[in-house]
Amino acid sequence: MANTSARMLRLLNLLQTHRYWPGSELAGKLEVSERTLRRDVERLRDLGYPVDANRGVAGGYQLQSGAAMPPLLLDDEEAVAIAVGLRTAASGAVDGVEETSVRALTKVIQVMPPRLRRRVDALRSFTVRTAWNAGPAVDSGALTVLAQACRDDERLRFTYTARAGERTERLVEPHRLVSLSGRWYLVAWDAERHDWRTFRVDRLGDPRSTGHRFRQRELPGGDAGAFVRDRISSASQPHEVTVTLRVAADDVPAEVRRWGEFTDLGGGSCRLAMKVETFDWPILLLAAIGAEFEVDGPPEFADYVRAAGERFVRGTR
Repeated sequence: MANTSARMLRLLNLLQTHRYWPGSELAGKLEVSERTLRRDVERLRDLGYPVDANRGVAGGYQLQSGAAMPPLLLDDEEAVAIAVGLRTAASGAVDGVEETSVRALTKVIQVMPPRLRRRVDALRSFTVRTAWNAGPAVDSGALTVLAQACRDDERLRFTYTARAGERTERLVEPHRLVSLSGRWYLVAWDAERHDWRTFRVDRLGDPRSTGHRFRQRELPGGDAGAFVRDRISSASQPHEVTVTLRVAADDVPAEVRRWGEFTDLGGGSCRLAMKVETFDWPILLLAAIGAEFEVDGPPEFADYVRAAGERFVRGTR
């Protein structure tokens, strides 16, 4: 192989199988001398790839794990599998990695050739998810566009449907994507309303970059997650529900704890606090926990729980 760069990429691809390669066999695969192979291995080490070498007649090479994450080479099937997995994680299937998954997905999609993007889209379109998710479905392609605009400081246009059903065209300077309680939100400066806004991504349509760059403004408070929580708590979640549970906070399943604020009270009890739009979700949460409880407030929620319980009792007669 005359091209040194192409040969090194081929060498890296072979080493990434994590098998031990005898030097003579690896040189034969690359069609180079063992001396040239040693030089190429040294170049990889200079780039941060930890390649171990054993000397001697039976010597060889193996790629080991290192202190930092170097670039990877992926074949078509591996790239598609990673993109599909990241989209699944971004949708909330794996708690706590949604935003990281979107950032990684943005990088993968950006360098993926169109033929592989079509394969990823086909897998998404013809796959039925049966896992229960509290939040509405969000198009991962839209998430990718939003994440790229946040990263590149590019203005965005999109249509937005408000809670009351009003549909408007928006021009914004995107700041951050935030995943909260099963929903995705875009924090952005609205260039036409001259104010910071949060947009639910599932209500957002046809996001497209304008190609115009901007300088990021300072977000009030500096924390995008706290900004979203404050906005949605005051606007769309008027009910503050508190319940005392006869179970320790640490004994509540982790996948349930993400939906509310649990405070350990000692003695095998904890307090659950939630800000909600309707009372349906707290009832589902209490059923999932399966522990004895007392409603602390508000009185309307206590009435709602009592009425729901009576309906269930009547259904068993």
